[in-house]
Amino acid sequence: MPTADDLSLSERAYRTLRGEILHGDLMPGDRLRAADLADRYQLGLTPIREALMRLASESLVEGETHRGARVTSASLAELHDLMATRRLIERACLAAAIARGDAQWEADIVAALHLLTRTPLPRDASDRDGAALWEQRHRRFHHALVAPCGSDWLLRFWNTLADHSERYRKIRLLSHREAAAEVRDVNAEHAAITTAVLARDVAAATGLMDAHLGATETSVARLLGESGA
Repeated sequence: MPTADDLSLSERAYRTLRGEILHGDLMPGDRLRAADLADRYQLGLTPIREALMRLASESLVEGETHRGARVTSASLAELHDLMATRRLIERACLAAAIARGDAQWEADIVAALHLLTRTPLPRDASDRDGAALWEQRHRRFHHALVAPCGSDWLLRFWNTLADHSERYRKIRLLSHREAAAEVRDVNAEHAAITTAVLARDVAAATGLMDAHLGATETSVARLLGESGA
């Protein structure tokens, strides 16, 4: 039976590895060798293997027969399926949040938007810290919008879809200077969504959110297509 120390090491391995997958230090398709990860994180093989098993259950890691594991690959088919599902859940969460949200919710959205607009995009593909900070504040903004939806299940689905969306959006975020990324004025998009939400205009807010998510899907798809994914 694992000791408390074993569990804490496993949790540390899980959180570190998961963070690197979501924040772009480990990209789709990267090989994950348990021994290399143990050396990298200064942890034993057991915590690393347990972390890999947990991440596989979340579809962030996939096993390969006789070759260990790798970060789950990116594909156009999965991207389109993921984003179509994300739009469905996002619409449900956002409509419910608009119906239930109070003045504190409105203040949380405005504060999250302010921080996000003051956060620059990463300088280039090597600026992983910049990408991680932008992604953190972007996630905070989108979560603020849906937080009071009133359903733990909806929020659970929303968080899972947001995690997997981050894997794909990171491809665009780290390539935002490339023409294929079709960089938009995302601050303006976020501001327009906020205005509609604060006005309690469900049709406008959900329509703007659909367009926002769809535009990101289109630019990521173009980058994946050019890379041959």
